[in-house]
Amino acid sequence: MKDLLYKRISQDEAKEMMDTLDDYIILDVRTELEFKYGHIPNAINIPNEEIGHFDPLNLNLEDKSKPILVYCRSGHRSLDASAKLALMGYDNIYEFGGIITWEYEIIKKAE
Repeated sequence: MKDLLYKRISQDEAKEMMDTLDDYIILDVRTELEFKYGHIPNAINIPNEEIGHFDPLNLNLEDKSKPILVYCRSGHRSLDASAKLALMGYDNIYEFGGIITWEYEIIKKAE
């Protein structure tokens, strides 16, 4: 059996990486509307359906070895997006599930 092309980590591990690494991407693969109503600080939004159809230079994703921490709402789309990113040549991908179980800071849209 072939190894996964990305690594699944816990949300605690993801938060630790966010707190200790200097150069990484937090990638939210939910829809633009979902993202607007709440997301992890400093995350960029590329909906899962658009993975593979974006310009890496416009999104600071030209470095395929930069750590990318991927999440969605519940963990399903982030798995799919992580696999697609790996197939595109990104080699430092960490999938950490969904925002519905995220116990840390979330930026929410002002009511």
